Parts: sequence; structure tokens; C-alpha cells
Amino acid sequence: MERKVLNTLVFSIVTIFFFSFTSSSSSASFQYQTLVVNTLPSSATLSWPESELFTGESESTTSLSVHLSHVDALSSSLDASPVDLFNLRLRRDSLRVKSITSLAAVSTGRNVTRIPRSAGGFSGAVISGLSQGSGEYFMRLGVGTPATNVYMVLDTGSDVVWLQCSPCKACYNQSDPIFDPKKSKSFVSVPCGSRLCRRLDSSECVSRRIKTCLYQVSYGDGSFTEGDFSTETLTFRGARVNQVALGCGHDNEGLFVGAAGLLGLGRGGLSFPSQTKNRYNGKFSYCLVDRTSSGSSSKPPSTIVFGNDSVPKTAVFTPLLTNLKLDTFYYLQLLGISVGGSRVPGVSESQFKLDATGNGGVIIDSGTSVTRLTQSAYVALRDAFRLGAKRLKRAPSYSLFDTCFDLSGMTTVKVPTVVFHFGGGEVSLPASNYLIPVNTQGRFCFAFAGTMGSLSIIGNIQQQGFRVAYDLVGSRIGFLPRAC
Repeated sequence: MERKVLNTLVFSIVTIFFFSFTSSSSSASFQYQTLVVNTLPSSATLSWPESELFTGESESTTSLSVHLSHVDALSSSLDASPVDLFNLRLRRDSLRVKSITSLAAVSTGRNVTRIPRSAGGFSGAVISGLSQGSGEYFMRLGVGTPATNVYMVLDTGSDVVWLQCSPCKACYNQSDPIFDPKKSKSFVSVPCGSRLCRRLDSSECVSRRIKTCLYQVSYGDGSFTEGDFSTETLTFRGARVNQVALGCGHDNEGLFVGAAGLLGLGRGGLSFPSQTKNRYNGKFSYCLVDRTSSGSSSKPPSTIVFGNDSVPKTAVFTPLLTNLKLDTFYYLQLLGISVGGSRVPGVSESQFKLDATGNGGVIIDSGTSVTRLTQSAYVALRDAFRLGAKRLKRAPSYSLFDTCFDLSGMTTVKVPTVVFHFGGGEVSLPASNYLIPVNTQGRFCFAFAGTMGSLSIIGNIQQQGFRVAYDLVGSRIGFLPRAC
């Protein structure tokens, strides 16, 4: 009996020692990378340079490069601090996610109001919309002939191109004068009953006498625009694109303050990339710098490029998945996520499946800031990151972020690596794309969040610094790091 007790005691000691050893070894085996600790600035001094105004003159180059500045210069609250703007961004982001999930719910048959919706190339200005509207990034372009310069929201989550037009039944404040179609030689109203009018999800005629096609687009956050459907010329740094189908909105309400309208970059038939497929081969890409960059010499600018040159051959490509119930969004095949060099056990392909009813899946979106994952996947990812970052001093939660750290007084820290595993390849994120400052005192938070729905969204914080290439003809998306 004494010998059995002794053997049991020895076995227990060995087991405890082995468990302790493997636990410490597991922690030590994490892969890390360096995060440079840059807090939010105490004040913003960003502006759009006068040199970015458009003259509408034609240029022979097939690709254009434009230096960009932060869109805070458009804001009606120029005295807002970067921290205030960041908080506004998070609140706006929640509305954005609500809008997307509402639209996605339409495809699954739930009881939700129906929401309507060349070999050469060019590139244009993109600026961060931290303080603006429902989109995060904006573009400066010309509308009409002669061209009227306006700011337009870039949105990969919607299709219809539209802008505010006079006369206004209801128009929100924008930075530039309201576009007057009567002053443009190239403005043409689309007839009701025409093939182009029928491509709208929802359209009406004003009357049998006028026979004008009307459009209406609603968003899940309550914003909407309605007016005359038309064709017009758009000018991007001298590159003229004729007969673009767009909505000329006379009644517009919502979170679009500052910008004149929206340039839909979605996958649907009325989006700008789809309309210009013959000219630009259904290809475009953007590269987004961090939201505080002004495009200075120390930081590369954000850009968007259309045409063959927009898709780098050396990018990591993943196939686009098709949702037969909803053609607007760009769905990707996400197989899993690694933290610290190891696949997170609680994150699997099954959590991101797009089913036959159009439910679930993972989309990539330029207008959403913070990446949302289905709740179970997020919890597993968060816990894995907390384990790898356990040497960092924890800080209280902040807004939607439940994993934050106090990095005050530090210049650099080591943080666990984070890698997305897509069908076709993997994308390793820079540390600044997932551990972000939320104030000026050194609090940083893990820039992911959970969602109770089945749709996951890859946001623009995780996309920053990558050339993200959309190839509609090849049905693929590419990622090239450090390519702004």
C-alpha cells in the first residue's frame, strides 16, 4: 500500500512539472513583432492641398498618381481633437456595420426592408474620412462639363454612384457648391422604361408626360438619397470617363456631411468598376495609409488606381466567392487566423462559411474601420492574443474594445504576430494594423470586435499599408504589403 502511494505521488509531481514546463515553453514559443508606440496626436493640422484641384484637361498618361491629405479639412468641426474624431469614428462604424448587416439580411429572406442598390488606367485622390459621413475614405473628382470639383465617398459596400443636385428638396451641408445639372453640357436624364433604368432595383417614373427614371437608395443607418437617374461625365485628374450612370439626388439625408455623394465600388452591375469594365478591365486597387497621415514626405499617400496597372502581379491572391442572393459585397474565403505563429484552435473555416441561402461569410469593406468576426471566432482570437501579450500591462476596456493595454512611457513593445489565412495564401498584418492608439496617454487596444450575427467584415484598419487589388474579371482579390 505504501509503495502505491509513493508511485502515485511521484507521477503527480512529474505531471505537474511537465505541465509547468510545456506551459512556459508554449508562452516562450510565441512569435512576436515590434510595435512602435505612437499615441494619437494632441491636435490635427491636416488639409487638402490646393494643387489637388481638377481642371478637367485631358492627359495622355494611362496611370495617374495623386498626393492626398486627411479629410478632416472638410469637417464642420475643425476644432475637434483627434481623440474626439476617433470616438466619432467608432460610433459611425457601429452604424456602418448595422447598415451592412441589414443589407445582408435581405438576401436571407428575413423581414427587412428592401434596400435598392480600356487597357488604360488612372489613379485618383483618396483621403481618410475620419470625421465624415458614412464612409471612411474620400476622393476628389470633377462632375459634368465643365467639371465641378467635389468630394465623393469611396464605398466598396454599395453600387449606385450618386451626388447631391440642385434644386434641393432636402440636401445636407457639403464642402463644395451643390452640383447644378443645368450648367453641364454632358448631363442626360435616363428615360423611364429604358434598359438602364430597369437595372435599378427600384425605380419609378415621374409621370407619363415627363417619363423620367427615378432612383432611390436607402442605407441601414437611416440615410437615403433619391432623385433623377442620369448619365454624366466624371473627371479624374484629367482622365475623362463619359456616360457614367449616376443618381442626381434632390432629396438626401443622413451621414454624408462634407462629401457631395458616393462613388459605389461594389460588385453589382451599376457600380463604377462594373460600368467601366470595358475601359478598365474591371480592375482597381487602393492603398490606405493610417487615418492621421496627411500624405507628408514622411508617409506615403493613400491612392486608388483603375486599370491593368492596379493589380500587382506579386500580390497574394484569394478567390472571390459569389453570393447569388446579393451581388454587392466582396466575399472572401477565410480559413483561419494565426496568433504568435500558431493557428488559433477556436477559429476555423466553418465559422466563416457562406451558405446556400446567402447567410454568413466574410466580406472585405473599405468603409468599415474595425474588423468584426463572429462572436465565437472573436473570443478565441482575443484569448489567444491576450495569452501572447500577457507581459503587457492591461488597461480598461474602451468603447467596443475589450482588450486594451497601457503602453505609456514606452517607445516600442513586442506583440504577438497576427496572420489571416485565406484560400490561396496568407496575409501577415503589421502590428499597427491590430494594436491601435485610442488616446494621447498611451492606451492601445486590440482592433477587432465580435458580432452576434453570422457575417464577418474585414475593415480598413487591418487593410492599411496594403495595396488591396480587386479583379472583377479574374474574380479574385490581391494583397501586397508596404505598397502605398
